Amino acid sequence: MSKSTTVKEAVKETLLGIDEPVELTAKNKAFFYGSAVKDPKTGELYMGPNEFMDAVAPPDEDYGNITREQYRLLFNVADRRGTGRVTLADWAAFNNILMKSDAEYEVAFRIFDSGRTGSVKYDDFRSRYEELKGPKSIPFDWESEWAKLYIGTKSKRHNLTYQEFSQMLRGLQGERIRQAFLQFDKDGDGYIEPEDFERIIRETAKHKLSDHLLENLSTLCNISLGSKISYANVRAFQNMIKEMDLVELIIRKACQKSSDGKITRAEFLNEAAKITRFSFFTPMEADILFHFASLDDPSGRLSLNDFAKVLDPSWRNRGTREGPAISQTKTKTQNVVSQILESAYNFLLGSGAGAFGAFMVYPIDLVKTRMQNQRGADPGQRLYKNSVDCFRKVIANEGFKGLYSGVLPQLIGVAPEKAIKLTVNDLVRNAFTDKKSSQIWVGHEILAGGSAGACQVVFTNPLEIVKIRLQVQGEVAKTTAGAKKRSAMWIVKNLGLAGLYKGASACLLRDVPFSAIYFPTYSHLKKDVFGESPTKKLGILQLLSAGAIAGMPAAYLTTPCDVIKTRLQVEARKGDTSYTGLRHAAQTIWKEEGFRAFFKGGPARILRSSPQFGFTLAAYEVLQSVLPFPGKSKPQQVHTGVAEVVSTIKEKDVASPHTRSRNALKIILDLDEDFGRFRLPDQKVWSSVPASMGGNPEA
Repeated sequence: MSKSTTVKEAVKETLLGIDEPVELTAKNKAFFYGSAVKDPKTGELYMGPNEFMDAVAPPDEDYGNITREQYRLLFNVADRRGTGRVTLADWAAFNNILMKSDAEYEVAFRIFDSGRTGSVKYDDFRSRYEELKGPKSIPFDWESEWAKLYIGTKSKRHNLTYQEFSQMLRGLQGERIRQAFLQFDKDGDGYIEPEDFERIIRETAKHKLSDHLLENLSTLCNISLGSKISYANVRAFQNMIKEMDLVELIIRKACQKSSDGKITRAEFLNEAAKITRFSFFTPMEADILFHFASLDDPSGRLSLNDFAKVLDPSWRNRGTREGPAISQTKTKTQNVVSQILESAYNFLLGSGAGAFGAFMVYPIDLVKTRMQNQRGADPGQRLYKNSVDCFRKVIANEGFKGLYSGVLPQLIGVAPEKAIKLTVNDLVRNAFTDKKSSQIWVGHEILAGGSAGACQVVFTNPLEIVKIRLQVQGEVAKTTAGAKKRSAMWIVKNLGLAGLYKGASACLLRDVPFSAIYFPTYSHLKKDVFGESPTKKLGILQLLSAGAIAGMPAAYLTTPCDVIKTRLQVEARKGDTSYTGLRHAAQTIWKEEGFRAFFKGGPARILRSSPQFGFTLAAYEVLQSVLPFPGKSKPQQVHTGVAEVVSTIKEKDVASPHTRSRNALKIILDLDEDFGRFRLPDQKVWSSVPASMGGNPEA
């Protein structure tokens, strides 16, 4: 065999496949076996045109602006021998083609390579093109200068290789648009009517566009002062369609860098200049993109969801057809019920998160309480030298369990306490947050935090007084002979309802400023330091860090209030001063122990409150993410790859026969939108495709 023949056979084998079966995945085998029928004579399984379409285009898929019947065009590619049936080996070879990086172009090439020789003859191409195109499509001149550059003149036609054919398809849509524009530009002034522009785009690119774009094509004239559309407008629009994936990448990167997840036209062009080697998009192209994306929100500052209507060809109008009055009444009722149920659900999540946070730092809380309860200015009168010494002595005298004295009532009480704090803060913040800009004034942030702190006291005070008395029992037993250990229930009965709210004013004095400092600080740390935005979701470690850092100033600055509260709530020992109220406690501590006494346990309080709220809020946000309220739409997911939010290419689908076939059809339909569509009886009926390509020969 000569060298030239060897090369030719190699090329042919590459393009046409080989007879040896190709390995199929279990999923793709299932597609075949699920659709194939058995030959009654030979018992062989095969797929005819209808069965093939069921396999490659399942009825439950979303086909956008490509009709399901048009997928039958691909039958001729899979039917390698022209027998009118596709065997398992044929199906395997077809899937092998679809898995290639240039599958879309190769499928298109095979449709027009009638002789299966590895090249497309002009006569075969023209006859098949005329056979497949729509009856009322805008005429295309195959004798134009552009076409001659690819196929030669009438006297010097040449066959197109795969590479040449692919390159011709690449530029075909632009030439179709140019020729169509010239046909509608009757007076040659370079302008056409909006309805003519709409027809051109619908016939050349409908299969690649969303309903939003198609329904608003005629509004393109609004970007200029006149009422007509220029050729420059048409070209700019076509360029935006052609580079949709690059446009999407630029938009995603620009939105990620934006603090509110929205961008302006200038920000888009700036990001485009950074990503591309030169100014890839013209000002008019940017104007067109932002024009169609902002039709529903002409603010000039757009989010990913706004661009999705332009970039995602499967996008659909989400409007309802119900009457306005019925729809609004139904929505309001549902909203009220939904908000109540969602608040209750968030309360439960907050309870779990609060209990988790409290348990994680309880030993530190016990040390903090015992340090704050130490009285006397003389070091010799103190049981503990410092927090570390206290921690060590608790373990030595009471064992490891001593570090968790009173933990049960703490967990029972802290659940509703933290839940109501988180829920109230969310409710007040949402009430004062601007719905359009998603911004909130810092004063309202402080009000939301303070309100949350005030509401929690109804749970906090009884919890604190019982917990504190349980926590100091161990040291009382060590220092007082015959002292009995009391249970939580005994303490509750002994105190009574009024006693459980002893020191409530001090509790308010501590919790209101704590939450007023904590929540705004936490929110700004997430946004300003860690970069949280609608397009960037923080990880657990970032949430923990933000919560822990925010807790430091909030915990330390409110320590004096916490010391006073602790002294008021602890049962006074013999010889100790009994405090009568906030002012008396503050004056006595200052007089007997000095100013530094107000910050006793401050470091322990930071070590406890800071990580506790970090654990609590991180757990709360993780639970909200992992266990969203049933029926609530999931928050926008944040990804790093191209085309997942405003999806035009989905990597998870790219290996499926349907997805790769869809992409192949998008290129084939650049030739004509009506390829493969069902013709009516008065239009020389053929069932979806001609008989030569798997159609009904009797039609």
